[in-house]
Amino acid sequence: MPEEHGEPGKSGGPAEDFARQRDGFAAGEGVPDGVAHSAGASRQWISDELTRSADELAAKARAAGEDWLRGLWPRTAIVVGAGYVVLVLIAGLTAIGAGWTAARTAAVVAGAVTGGLLAGAAWLHRERGGVIAPLVGEDGRLSTSRAVAGGWVVFAAFAVLQAGFAHAFGASGASGGRLGGFVTVLAVTCGVAVLARGVVAVRLREHHLQKVAADRPRAADLLTDDSGRGSFLDAAYALVSAAVLLYAAVALGRAPAEPPHVPWGLAGVVCVGAVAYLIGKVMEGGRPKVLSVVRAREAGDLHAPVRNGDDIEVRGTAFVPPGATSPAQLARTVVRIGGVDVHVPLIPVAGGFANPSDTRLTVPVPAEVEPGRVKVLVITASGARSNAVELDIVD
Repeated sequence: MPEEHGEPGKSGGPAEDFARQRDGFAAGEGVPDGVAHSAGASRQWISDELTRSADELAAKARAAGEDWLRGLWPRTAIVVGAGYVVLVLIAGLTAIGAGWTAARTAAVVAGAVTGGLLAGAAWLHRERGGVIAPLVGEDGRLSTSRAVAGGWVVFAAFAVLQAGFAHAFGASGASGGRLGGFVTVLAVTCGVAVLARGVVAVRLREHHLQKVAADRPRAADLLTDDSGRGSFLDAAYALVSAAVLLYAAVALGRAPAEPPHVPWGLAGVVCVGAVAYLIGKVMEGGRPKVLSVVRAREAGDLHAPVRNGDDIEVRGTAFVPPGATSPAQLARTVVRIGGVDVHVPLIPVAGGFANPSDTRLTVPVPAEVEPGRVKVLVITASGARSNAVELDIVD
């Protein structure tokens, strides 16, 4: 079965038009009579038409993603405001029976200041998504490590402000001796965010990791890998951290005059999730690798050496980077034969593409390649290069 790749985005509009065009070509419809007589010529014409349409579709997707980000910051400000309303309600409800205290006043004031700072940050980053802008990685996806660290930083800022206002309002509370677990979690999550970014940068530079840009960030990015499949390590780190953060918030709400407290056992759980997440970042991905190059042969063809004009089949692994499922990204796959770069033609099938695939690429040997022994390598949509394999081309 060929490996298929569908186009991104919602159904309808340009994406649906492209899908109809692709499926029509897969069924043999719409090919001009001038090239229909030649399998190679018709394949190349179809690939060129699909590539042009794919570039237009990608440009529209990028524009839609930028518009989505620009329209997000008012909604993030609304969420911040709703969070402050919830804080005031909680403070009021917990005061029933116990009475209103200076510590609760400090919490309300600290919430207002924290919310104001977040709203200001949302306005400053209004072109890039409001408050989520610092949480978006260079590939345009939400970063799990940055989101976890961001949550703890915001909570720490609120807790410090509350402690300061409580002291100013004359509320009495315990000393900071209970802060050990909380400070440890804050340090570990921030450290993981920094280390994860460094690990990704180094592995990209050494071509041990492939990344392609996403059209826009999505909440699912926090729990999935770049290809959109669920990631156990990402999900475990995010969910455990969120649960412990909720515990710390509830504890602070029950004792607003006390410093934020995270038991050492829960701090250890977050640290274990952080270490596992970081190890996963070190081990994930891989560079493309060419295992063999052979002459592409249809059933019934005679065995023969490779000549100019023949199709060759490049077999290997990781030819399609995770997340590179859009037609425009697939069309950027290149096979370098000698000193000639050959773009891998898009071969449509119903619902996707048979070529390129993650393990197999089919390209023609152009006339510009000199006969003799040449090196063949693959350059993927992410720009990563594979190893080179030698191929003999005869006259």
